[in-house]
Amino acid sequence: MPSIYDSLVSDGLTPHVAWRVTFIVPGIVILFVAAGLLLLCQDTPVGKWSERHNAAQTNLAAHGVQATIVDRPQVGIADKPASLSSGTGSPPAGEKMQYDATGERKQSVFFDHEAQLSERQMLDTARGEIVVKPTIMQVFRVMFAPQTLVQAFCYFCSFGAELAINSILGTYYQKNFKQLGQTTSGQWAAMFGLLNVVTRPLGGIIADLLYRRFPNVWIKKIWIHTLGIITGVFLIVIGVLDPHDTSTMFGLIAGMAIFLEAGNGANFALVPHVLPHANGVVSGMTGATGNFGGIIFAIIFRYMKTDYAKSFWITGVITIGINLAVCWIPPVSKKQIGGR
Repeated sequence: MPSIYDSLVSDGLTPHVAWRVTFIVPGIVILFVAAGLLLLCQDTPVGKWSERHNAAQTNLAAHGVQATIVDRPQVGIADKPASLSSGTGSPPAGEKMQYDATGERKQSVFFDHEAQLSERQMLDTARGEIVVKPTIMQVFRVMFAPQTLVQAFCYFCSFGAELAINSILGTYYQKNFKQLGQTTSGQWAAMFGLLNVVTRPLGGIIADLLYRRFPNVWIKKIWIHTLGIITGVFLIVIGVLDPHDTSTMFGLIAGMAIFLEAGNGANFALVPHVLPHANGVVSGMTGATGNFGGIIFAIIFRYMKTDYAKSFWITGVITIGINLAVCWIPPVSKKQIGGR
């Protein structure tokens, strides 16, 4: 963006006009990305919406259970499926089962790392992980479920802080290092966002590796809060020191960025475990709250005016406080079937 701005100014546009014209470029890019998402991406993580049952059926077949997964209308997406303790018990009155067994049975196959479940347990788990079309009331129930709110608040801190910091970092550098100038300050600030190429996916990859080593959803949650608290510490240190040495400033910002942006990826590594049958609602609530966090943290920077250091440590305190406040909430509800 600074390079585009400089190019427009050198071509004769006034600074007053050039910065406005500069924003046409990301606008075009965003429209192309949106069109690509709409036209080229799958409906769901497992393919077309109409074929979303197939993955569960294939997985059941691999374990010797031949069943056809079908929709179960009129049942809340946050409802607990039928009791697992009954083994082959009947569903509650008035509830349509979400699978139709074919009557053909094979010997169940389990791998060394898998827990051994009964046929009914496997079927109920599959039922709990099939995405269903919710009603408006069901959407609100999922949005305000404690597990969804944990995801939302953590992303509020990580992605929200990232958006706000991205918007002022170039100006902060220019304030503390006047010798850099606007373009160079903007280029150094852009590196904060560029680190996302590595750090964001790394946060999710490490979360998945930890889960593979310790197959408990809590390990992903612990990883998220660890990243959040370390990020908060970095933000407070930057705010207290307000570095005027380029090496110190850029080093601290890079360190903070690693943990902050890894937190974004780690957050979405846990999202699929939370109410998997309402994955779209959980993902949407999480993402929207992250953007809302960007607005709130930007307001903090706005009212601190040019006291960027103070805004940094305030953001750090909020980040640590929110992570500590929600760290005790279980990552998955006790009544949830699937996603574990």
